[in-house]
Amino acid sequence: MTLNVQSTINEEKPRVSLDDVKKSLGEIQNTLEKFGLSTNQSKVYLFLGKNGTKTATEVYQALKLPRTETYQILSSLQSIGIVSAIIGHPVKFTAIEISEAISSIIDSEKQKIKKLEKQKVELIELWKTVPIGNNEKVVEEKFQILQGENRINSKINEMVNDTQSEVCVIGNEKDFANFYHTDILETISKIDNLKILTASTEKTRYMYEDIKKKSIRKVPESVKENLCFIVKDDEVLFYMKNKSQKDVTAMWTNSHSMSYSKKLLFDELWENSKK
Repeated sequence: MTLNVQSTINEEKPRVSLDDVKKSLGEIQNTLEKFGLSTNQSKVYLFLGKNGTKTATEVYQALKLPRTETYQILSSLQSIGIVSAIIGHPVKFTAIEISEAISSIIDSEKQKIKKLEKQKVELIELWKTVPIGNNEKVVEEKFQILQGENRINSKINEMVNDTQSEVCVIGNEKDFANFYHTDILETISKIDNLKILTASTEKTRYMYEDIKKKSIRKVPESVKENLCFIVKDDEVLFYMKNKSQKDVTAMWTNSHSMSYSKKLLFDELWENSKK
């Protein structure tokens, strides 16, 4: 009887495939790269994390990296605080636990932001001393490609912060989940003249608790899920969704014709949407 139970337990244990392992490591590597590590830095950290203590020679031979670059990478990872050196002949290197590594990277990014905040006033004053050839301000139409969630979210916050005009937002459930978890939705909720068109379902209704109900409508089912953009005055930011792209990409522009056409589309969908 005991053997049968043990056999059943063993059979119920989920098997992790090689593809699943590669996918998990790929996601971790992408995240590390988003927060300051280069591709090769993240590869070296993950190699040490998976394989334990190794010499520099073992690292560059296994990863097929240039010898000099490998030493530079190991030195930089020690500076960041996610790899430790073990004194010996030869010197060996080991990765710290992933939870500690992430905390170290977070602290490093926070320090960079604090340093920039302290230098902000000084940089602005220095800029004022630089002579500008033409003081006449001419509004030009600009286009800006934004790659990665951090840059896109920063631009959205820049658009909607302290706005006195109408802001229109349309997106699917995943888009608004991103806005919710990055506090963009909280910022948007403070806008008086706000219109939101969402494809969210009942399970994510909690995300809109702080927004006036008159400001939200349900996107018609005929609208495709990959439609997501934000319009404010003569500014529009829209996502360019492509499954083959590694990072999220969006375009921002202050083109009057572009924002006007997006606003017309939004107003048409708004009129045909349910509260």
